[in-house]
Amino acid sequence: MLDVCLLGCGGMMPLPYRWLTSLMVRYNGGSILIDCGEGTQIAMKEKGWSPKPIDLICFTHYHADHISGLPGLLLTMGNAERTEPLTMIGPKGLSRVVGALCTIAPELPFKVRFIELTDPKQVIEYNGLRIRAFRVNHNIVCYGYTIELDRAGKFQPEQAKSYQIPMKFWSRLQKGETIEDGGKRYTPDMVLGTPRKGIKLVYTTDSRPAESIVEHAFGADLFICEGMYGEPEKASKAKEYKHMTFYEAARMAKQAQVKEMWLTHFSPSVVRAEEFMDQVRAVFPYAKAGKDGMTTELAFTEDAEYER
Repeated sequence: MLDVCLLGCGGMMPLPYRWLTSLMVRYNGGSILIDCGEGTQIAMKEKGWSPKPIDLICFTHYHADHISGLPGLLLTMGNAERTEPLTMIGPKGLSRVVGALCTIAPELPFKVRFIELTDPKQVIEYNGLRIRAFRVNHNIVCYGYTIELDRAGKFQPEQAKSYQIPMKFWSRLQKGETIEDGGKRYTPDMVLGTPRKGIKLVYTTDSRPAESIVEHAFGADLFICEGMYGEPEKASKAKEYKHMTFYEAARMAKQAQVKEMWLTHFSPSVVRAEEFMDQVRAVFPYAKAGKDGMTTELAFTEDAEYER
Protein backbone atom coordinates (compact mmCIF):
# COMPACT_ATOMS: atom_id res chain seq x y z
CA MET A 1 0.00 0.00 0.00
CA LEU A 2 0.95 3.64 -0.44
CA ASP A 3 0.65 6.35 2.22
CA VAL A 4 -0.13 9.58 0.39
CA CYS A 5 -0.05 13.11 1.81
CA LEU A 6 -0.78 16.37 0.01
CA LEU A 7 1.54 18.52 2.11
CA GLY A 8 0.30 21.79 0.63
CA CYS A 9 -2.29 22.85 -1.92
CA GLY A 10 -1.33 26.43 -2.87
CA GLY A 11 0.09 27.91 -6.03
CA MET A 12 2.32 30.93 -6.70
CA MET A 13 3.04 31.88 -3.07
CA PRO A 14 2.66 30.36 0.40
CA LEU A 15 -0.10 31.86 2.52
CA PRO A 16 -0.64 31.88 6.31
CA TYR A 17 -3.26 29.14 5.90
CA ARG A 18 -1.92 27.31 2.84
CA TRP A 19 1.49 25.91 1.94
CA LEU A 20 2.64 25.45 -1.63
CA THR A 21 1.64 22.32 -3.51
CA SER A 22 3.78 19.30 -2.72
CA LEU A 23 3.09 15.58 -2.48
CA MET A 24 4.78 12.98 -0.28
CA VAL A 25 4.35 9.23 -0.76
CA ARG A 26 5.63 6.58 1.67
CA TYR A 27 6.21 2.99 0.60
CA ASN A 28 8.33 0.08 1.78
CA GLY A 29 10.41 2.16 4.19
CA GLY A 30 11.24 4.91 1.70
CA SER A 31 9.59 8.17 0.69
CA ILE A 32 9.03 10.06 -2.55
CA LEU A 33 8.57 13.81 -2.67
CA ILE A 34 7.06 15.53 -5.70
CA ASP A 35 7.88 19.26 -5.85
CA CYS A 36 9.41 21.28 -3.04
CA GLY A 37 8.33 24.90 -2.92
CA GLU A 38 9.00 27.45 -0.22
CA GLY A 39 7.90 26.10 3.18
CA THR A 40 7.54 22.46 2.14
CA GLN A 41 9.61 21.20 5.05
CA ILE A 42 7.40 23.18 7.46
CA ALA A 43 4.34 21.44 5.99
CA MET A 44 6.18 18.15 6.48
CA LYS A 45 6.91 19.03 10.09
CA GLU A 46 3.29 19.95 10.73
CA LYS A 47 2.22 16.59 9.34
CA GLY A 48 4.77 14.77 11.48
CA TRP A 49 6.47 13.02 8.56
CA SER A 50 10.26 12.93 8.50
CA PRO A 51 12.31 14.08 5.49
CA LYS A 52 15.15 11.69 6.33
CA PRO A 53 13.69 8.63 4.49
CA ILE A 54 13.16 10.61 1.28
CA ASP A 55 15.30 8.93 -1.35
CA LEU A 56 13.59 10.29 -4.47
CA ILE A 57 12.49 13.84 -5.31
CA CYS A 58 10.58 14.49 -8.53
CA PHE A 59 10.11 17.96 -9.96
CA THR A 60 7.30 18.87 -12.33
CA HIS A 61 9.07 22.03 -13.54
CA TYR A 62 11.34 24.82 -12.37
CA HIS A 63 9.07 27.68 -11.38
CA ALA A 64 10.01 28.88 -7.91
CA ASP A 65 6.81 27.73 -6.20
CA HIS A 66 7.77 24.14 -7.06
CA ILE A 67 11.48 24.03 -6.20
CA SER A 68 12.64 27.00 -4.07
CA GLY A 69 12.30 25.05 -0.81
CA LEU A 70 14.89 22.49 -1.88
CA PRO A 71 18.10 23.95 -0.33
CA GLY A 72 16.58 24.14 3.14
CA LEU A 73 15.17 20.62 2.88
CA LEU A 74 18.55 19.21 1.80
CA LEU A 75 20.28 20.92 4.72
CA THR A 76 17.71 19.48 7.12
CA MET A 77 18.27 16.00 5.67
CA GLY A 78 22.02 16.46 6.03
CA ASN A 79 21.68 17.66 9.62
CA ALA A 80 19.73 14.47 10.35
CA GLU A 81 22.97 12.59 9.55
CA ARG A 82 21.64 11.11 6.37
CA THR A 83 24.38 9.48 4.28
CA GLU A 84 22.37 7.41 1.77
CA PRO A 85 22.36 8.74 -1.79
CA LEU A 86 19.41 10.81 -3.01
CA THR A 87 17.92 10.63 -6.53
CA MET A 88 16.24 13.58 -8.24
CA ILE A 89 14.10 13.46 -11.38
CA GLY A 90 13.05 16.45 -13.43
CA PRO A 91 13.04 18.11 -16.85
CA LYS A 92 16.27 18.77 -18.72
CA GLY A 93 18.46 21.25 -16.83
CA LEU A 94 17.85 19.65 -13.43
CA SER A 95 21.51 19.42 -12.40
CA ARG A 96 22.11 23.06 -13.41
CA VAL A 97 19.07 24.36 -11.50
CA VAL A 98 19.81 22.33 -8.39
CA GLY A 99 23.48 23.30 -8.55
CA ALA A 100 22.53 26.97 -8.59
CA LEU A 101 20.12 26.60 -5.68
CA CYS A 102 22.63 24.60 -3.66
CA THR A 103 25.28 27.27 -3.62
CA ILE A 104 23.74 27.98 -0.20
CA ALA A 105 23.82 24.27 0.72
CA PRO A 106 27.21 23.30 -0.70
CA GLU A 107 28.41 20.52 1.61
CA LEU A 108 25.94 17.68 1.91
CA PRO A 109 26.91 14.35 3.55
CA PHE A 110 25.17 12.35 0.82
CA LYS A 111 25.48 12.07 -2.95
CA VAL A 112 22.81 13.34 -5.32
CA ARG A 113 22.04 11.50 -8.54
CA PHE A 114 20.16 13.25 -11.34
CA ILE A 115 17.78 11.77 -13.91
CA GLU A 116 16.92 14.41 -16.51
CA LEU A 117 13.77 13.92 -18.55
CA THR A 118 14.11 14.59 -22.26
CA ASP A 119 11.37 12.49 -23.87
CA PRO A 120 7.62 13.14 -23.79
CA LYS A 121 7.23 9.90 -21.82
CA GLN A 122 9.77 8.16 -19.60
CA VAL A 123 9.60 5.25 -17.17
CA ILE A 124 11.73 4.89 -14.05
CA GLU A 125 11.73 1.78 -11.84
CA TYR A 126 12.17 2.64 -8.17
CA ASN A 127 12.00 0.49 -5.02
CA GLY A 128 9.34 -1.83 -6.43
CA LEU A 129 7.34 1.02 -7.95
CA ARG A 130 7.01 2.13 -11.56
CA ILE A 131 7.14 5.89 -12.09
CA ARG A 132 5.93 7.27 -15.39
CA ALA A 133 6.82 10.85 -16.25
CA PHE A 134 4.72 12.47 -18.97
CA ARG A 135 4.91 15.91 -20.51
CA VAL A 136 1.99 18.29 -20.00
CA ASN A 137 1.09 21.70 -21.46
CA HIS A 138 2.47 24.62 -19.46
CA ASN A 139 4.38 27.74 -20.52
CA ILE A 140 7.69 26.00 -19.76
CA VAL A 141 8.58 22.30 -19.97
CA CYS A 142 6.53 20.54 -17.30
CA TYR A 143 5.84 16.90 -16.42
CA GLY A 144 3.19 14.98 -14.54
CA TYR A 145 3.94 11.75 -12.68
CA THR A 146 2.21 8.40 -12.30
CA ILE A 147 3.22 6.07 -9.47
CA GLU A 148 2.20 2.46 -10.03
CA LEU A 149 2.45 -0.57 -7.75
CA ASP A 150 1.82 -3.89 -9.49
CA ARG A 151 0.14 -6.86 -7.83
CA ALA A 152 0.90 -10.43 -8.77
CA GLY A 153 -1.76 -13.02 -9.42
CA LYS A 154 -2.99 -15.43 -6.75
CA PHE A 155 -0.96 -18.54 -6.00
CA GLN A 156 -2.21 -21.58 -7.93
CA PRO A 157 -1.15 -24.79 -6.12
CA GLU A 158 -2.64 -27.08 -8.76
CA GLN A 159 -0.67 -25.24 -11.41
CA ALA A 160 2.52 -25.66 -9.37
CA LYS A 161 1.82 -29.37 -9.04
CA SER A 162 1.21 -29.74 -12.77
CA TYR A 163 4.73 -28.45 -13.38
CA GLN A 164 6.04 -30.83 -10.67
CA ILE A 165 7.63 -27.94 -8.79
CA PRO A 166 8.97 -29.01 -5.37
CA MET A 167 6.89 -27.52 -2.56
CA LYS A 168 9.99 -26.06 -0.91
CA PHE A 169 10.22 -23.53 -3.79
CA TRP A 170 6.59 -22.39 -3.75
CA SER A 171 7.03 -19.53 -1.30
CA ARG A 172 10.08 -18.12 -3.11
CA LEU A 173 8.30 -18.28 -6.46
CA GLN A 174 5.30 -16.47 -4.97
CA LYS A 175 7.64 -13.65 -3.99
CA GLY A 176 8.82 -13.27 -7.59
CA GLU A 177 12.06 -15.22 -7.43
CA THR A 178 13.26 -17.36 -10.36
CA ILE A 179 14.87 -20.62 -9.25
CA GLU A 180 17.40 -22.89 -10.99
CA ASP A 181 17.56 -26.43 -9.60
CA GLY A 182 18.91 -29.66 -11.03
CA GLY A 183 19.01 -28.33 -14.55
CA LYS A 184 15.43 -27.05 -14.34
CA ARG A 185 14.27 -23.46 -14.27
CA TYR A 186 11.18 -22.41 -12.32
CA THR A 187 9.62 -18.96 -12.83
CA PRO A 188 6.86 -17.13 -10.88
CA ASP A 189 4.37 -17.31 -13.77
CA MET A 190 4.41 -21.11 -13.37
CA VAL A 191 2.67 -20.84 -9.98
CA LEU A 192 0.72 -17.56 -10.22
CA GLY A 193 -2.57 -16.69 -11.87
CA THR A 194 -3.43 -13.60 -13.89
CA PRO A 195 -1.97 -10.40 -12.38
CA ARG A 196 -4.47 -8.59 -10.16
CA LYS A 197 -5.32 -4.92 -10.12
CA GLY A 198 -2.51 -2.86 -8.61
CA ILE A 199 -2.42 0.71 -7.28
CA LYS A 200 -2.16 3.82 -9.43
CA LEU A 201 -1.57 7.37 -8.22
CA VAL A 202 -1.33 10.35 -10.59
CA TYR A 203 -0.07 13.86 -9.82
CA THR A 204 -0.09 16.78 -12.23
CA THR A 205 0.03 20.55 -11.84
CA ASP A 206 0.54 23.63 -14.00
CA SER A 207 -1.02 22.63 -17.29
CA ARG A 208 -3.88 23.17 -19.64
CA PRO A 209 -6.10 20.10 -20.12
CA ALA A 210 -4.05 17.61 -22.14
CA GLU A 211 -4.57 14.23 -23.72
CA SER A 212 -1.36 13.03 -22.06
CA ILE A 213 -2.94 13.64 -18.66
CA VAL A 214 -6.13 11.74 -19.51
CA GLU A 215 -4.08 8.89 -20.96
CA HIS A 216 -1.86 8.47 -17.92
CA ALA A 217 -4.63 9.10 -15.38
CA PHE A 218 -6.96 6.51 -16.88
CA GLY A 219 -8.38 4.25 -14.17
CA ALA A 220 -6.27 5.83 -11.41
CA ASP A 221 -7.14 5.16 -7.78
CA LEU A 222 -6.31 8.77 -6.99
CA PHE A 223 -5.86 11.66 -9.44
CA ILE A 224 -4.31 14.78 -7.89
CA CYS A 225 -4.72 17.61 -10.36
CA GLU A 226 -4.24 21.32 -10.55
CA GLY A 227 -7.28 23.50 -10.14
CA MET A 228 -5.82 26.98 -10.27
CA TYR A 229 -9.11 28.86 -10.50
CA GLY A 230 -12.53 28.11 -9.10
CA GLU A 231 -14.10 31.32 -10.37
CA PRO A 232 -15.76 30.60 -13.75
CA GLU A 233 -14.95 34.13 -14.96
CA LYS A 234 -11.22 33.33 -14.76
CA ALA A 235 -11.35 30.69 -17.51
CA SER A 236 -9.66 33.09 -19.95
CA LYS A 237 -6.88 33.78 -17.44
CA ALA A 238 -6.32 30.03 -17.06
CA LYS A 239 -5.89 29.75 -20.83
CA GLU A 240 -3.54 32.74 -20.99
CA TYR A 241 -1.17 31.45 -18.31
CA LYS A 242 -1.62 27.76 -19.18
CA HIS A 243 -3.35 26.65 -16.03
CA MET A 244 -6.65 24.88 -15.37
CA THR A 245 -9.96 25.70 -13.79
CA PHE A 246 -11.64 23.36 -11.31
CA TYR A 247 -14.16 22.38 -13.96
CA GLU A 248 -11.59 21.53 -16.63
CA ALA A 249 -9.87 19.24 -14.14
CA ALA A 250 -13.21 17.61 -13.31
CA ARG A 251 -13.94 16.94 -16.97
CA MET A 252 -10.56 15.22 -17.35
CA ALA A 253 -11.23 13.13 -14.23
CA LYS A 254 -14.54 12.03 -15.70
CA GLN A 255 -12.97 11.23 -19.07
CA ALA A 256 -10.15 9.26 -17.42
CA GLN A 257 -12.61 7.29 -15.26
CA VAL A 258 -10.58 7.82 -12.09
CA LYS A 259 -11.89 6.70 -8.72
CA GLU A 260 -11.24 9.96 -6.92
CA MET A 261 -9.78 13.39 -7.69
CA TRP A 262 -8.15 15.89 -5.35
CA LEU A 263 -7.79 19.45 -6.59
CA THR A 264 -4.65 21.38 -5.69
CA HIS A 265 -2.42 24.33 -6.65
CA PHE A 266 -5.05 26.95 -5.86
CA SER A 267 -4.54 30.58 -6.83
CA PRO A 268 -4.22 32.98 -3.88
CA SER A 269 -7.54 34.39 -5.12
CA VAL A 270 -9.24 31.12 -4.12
CA VAL A 271 -9.82 31.67 -0.41
CA ARG A 272 -12.30 28.84 0.20
CA ALA A 273 -12.08 26.18 -2.47
CA GLU A 274 -15.02 24.27 -1.04
CA GLU A 275 -17.36 27.07 -2.19
CA PHE A 276 -16.99 25.85 -5.78
CA MET A 277 -17.16 22.13 -5.17
CA ASP A 278 -20.90 21.60 -5.70
CA GLN A 279 -20.44 22.78 -9.29
CA VAL A 280 -17.32 20.62 -9.66
CA ARG A 281 -19.12 17.53 -8.35
CA ALA A 282 -21.92 18.13 -10.84
CA VAL A 283 -19.26 17.27 -13.44
CA PHE A 284 -17.36 14.62 -11.46
CA PRO A 285 -19.01 13.47 -8.21
CA TYR A 286 -15.86 12.00 -6.65
CA ALA A 287 -13.92 15.25 -6.44
CA LYS A 288 -12.47 16.81 -3.30
CA ALA A 289 -10.87 20.18 -2.65
CA GLY A 290 -7.33 19.58 -1.46
CA LYS A 291 -6.26 20.71 2.00
CA ASP A 292 -2.84 20.96 3.59
CA GLY A 293 -1.96 17.63 5.18
CA MET A 294 -4.75 15.75 3.39
CA THR A 295 -3.85 12.06 3.67
CA THR A 296 -5.03 8.71 2.42
CA GLU A 297 -3.85 5.12 2.29
CA LEU A 298 -4.09 3.45 -1.10
CA ALA A 299 -4.41 -0.30 -0.63
CA PHE A 300 -4.99 -3.27 -2.90
CA THR A 301 -8.59 -4.22 -3.51
CA GLU A 302 -9.65 -7.81 -4.00
CA ASP A 303 -11.92 -7.10 -6.95
CA ALA A 304 -10.69 -5.89 -10.30
CA GLU A 305 -13.74 -3.65 -10.55
CA TYR A 306 -13.78 -0.68 -8.21
CA GLU A 307 -16.86 -0.29 -6.02
CA ARG A 308 -17.57 3.21 -4.78
